[in-house]
Amino acid sequence: MTTKHRIFTTPFANVYPFYVAKAEKKGRTKAEVDAIICWLTGYSPKALEGQLKKQTDFETFFATAPKLNPARKLITGVVCGVRVEDVAEPTMREIRYLDKLVDELAKGKAMEKILRTG
Repeated sequence: MTTKHRIFTTPFANVYPFYVAKAEKKGRTKAEVDAIICWLTGYSPKALEGQLKKQTDFETFFATAPKLNPARKLITGVVCGVRVEDVAEPTMREIRYLDKLVDELAKGKAMEKILRTG
């Protein structure tokens, strides 16, 4: 039996401030981070806030996401030394998609490019 990666049981709310801090350090905003998360998962801003308050773990956060964006499959590249599109475990791949989007935001990429609309 394999054990789950520790990130799966980590509350999303514990990592969320790091996403925001990474973006803000590069002149981006919490609102942009929230827009990325909502785009990826289908959560409304209010529902996202509720997930943060409930201390939902990463696995549940993605498993109960209202509508994972089909365009997320267009997210490619390397994050934390791992090629996102090669991650086999579905929940870990969703986490890596989010990591990659926040990285793109912090690197100054335009929101329409991050959200794969332009």
